[in-house]
Amino acid sequence: MSNIYESAANSLGLFSSPCLTKVELRVVCKGISDRDALSKPDPCVVLKMQSHGQWLEVDRTEVIRSCINPTFSKVFTVDFYFEEVQRLRYELYDICSNHNGLKEADFLGAMECTLGQIVSQRKLSKCLLKQGNTVGKASITVIAEELSGNDDYVELSFSARKLDDKDFFSKSDPFLEIFRMNDDATQQLVHRTETVMNNLNPVWKTFKVSLNSLCSGDHDRILKCTVWDWDSNGKHDFIGEYQATFKEMRGAMDGRQVQWECINPKYKVKKKNYKNSGIVILNQCKIIKMHSFLDYIMGGCQIQFTVAIDFTASNGDPRNSCSLHYIHPYQPNEYLKALVAVGEICQDYDSDKMFPAFGFGARIPPDFKVSHDFAVNFNEDNPECAGIQGVVEAYQNCLPKIQLYGPTNIAPIIQKVAKSASEEMHTKEAMQYFILLILTDGVITDMADTREAIVHASHLPMSVIIVGVGNADFSDMQMLDGDDGILRSPKGEPVLRDIVQFVPFRNFKHASPAALAKSVLAEVPNQVVDYYNSKGIKPKDLSEYESSRTFGP
Repeated sequence: MSNIYESAANSLGLFSSPCLTKVELRVVCKGISDRDALSKPDPCVVLKMQSHGQWLEVDRTEVIRSCINPTFSKVFTVDFYFEEVQRLRYELYDICSNHNGLKEADFLGAMECTLGQIVSQRKLSKCLLKQGNTVGKASITVIAEELSGNDDYVELSFSARKLDDKDFFSKSDPFLEIFRMNDDATQQLVHRTETVMNNLNPVWKTFKVSLNSLCSGDHDRILKCTVWDWDSNGKHDFIGEYQATFKEMRGAMDGRQVQWECINPKYKVKKKNYKNSGIVILNQCKIIKMHSFLDYIMGGCQIQFTVAIDFTASNGDPRNSCSLHYIHPYQPNEYLKALVAVGEICQDYDSDKMFPAFGFGARIPPDFKVSHDFAVNFNEDNPECAGIQGVVEAYQNCLPKIQLYGPTNIAPIIQKVAKSASEEMHTKEAMQYFILLILTDGVITDMADTREAIVHASHLPMSVIIVGVGNADFSDMQMLDGDDGILRSPKGEPVLRDIVQFVPFRNFKHASPAALAKSVLAEVPNQVVDYYNSKGIKPKDLSEYESSRTFGP
């Protein structure tokens, strides 16, 4: 086995410290107060995790309309580290009906706990605290379940035909709920489909759920499935129900359909000629094998690491000791510290250890025009530097030759790396994944173009890490997280997946380089896995990779 794998194994502890297990968290709320006499709340729960004293959003549930006792379908999946205190905060909001973002939402209460508390108790219930930490009437229950062994997912496509009509002036608005029956006779909501309006023959969207969530890995476990007619007041009408098992569902794996009669027990007793309240059809059942980050690395996937450095005038004259670019003979500046901390981890996953390094926001020789994507080594045909040390040397050599200027535009450099990632995407193989590290001292000027570039890049094998250097106010950088938790282009197109990580370097000024690296790179393994799994790209077999690769003497 080549050195890259040994290096990868050695540094994986920094890249992704040993996760004890993955945990699925489900949320139920009770007793939410009505906003007013005319309408019930439209609740949504936001999960946040504490990192270096800041609460960062992890994910959020769906919005359930007109509901005071919501059981959310959304499952939060988090990594559990036994050796760490992982602080969680659940925030409940009443979402404005015509706007899914939090800006217009009413804050209804919050609950803080640790992941360890939930895992040890399996089920944690607490009152939600309102503003000023006063105890409200509403409560929240979080149920934890370990994802043990089987990380496979199953993709299901349901439809129905001839459902009972429950509405006077229009047809039913059906949705389907699937519950797993637990060993203790309780039931657990696994999935709730969207509502298909005014349709007795609905086709629901394909959805993905872990095999662990669906049946706890037990293919004969009973699943209770209920069809409802949605009503805007939250009092949904019961259409019918049926029982199934995953073993039965697997009958739809080879292109066949599996069908169940949807039964209303009351009608069955009352009506003489009652047959059913409709037929529910499973059109597709597909098991998706989830591969790990190491599967891809061991299969030959290389991390292509690119650095982009901010050379705008706001950094200060590099000859002045107050400048963020000042080269101290014995003490590296913040740019160098961040570069080395992140770069030294990434270089273990790149066999040739040649890294492109670019600068932006400077006037460059010979004509001193402003450039936002120039090669730091001034070799536009080959911007690669030998190792992280080579990037450091190119950075130090270029400083006296350029004139710091502006503005702070980062879209061009994202587009440049995206072009390479786009070429890789067309190979349909898991061979190169691109990480762009952007080091900047201030808020970016081309926010609209940057959002557009990131949305485009989210379709590619690529992640973007932005480290804010210096003491500027970086709060505007949170614009990279959209209004409703999803980054959107100026045209409103959402990112396909979350690929951006932003951290201010000052949060790690007194921490070890490993702490910064761990923080900014922690999401990368999941981003790599999410990208390739979503594209259905499997890791290359290690033996196949070894035989196809030519090693030097």
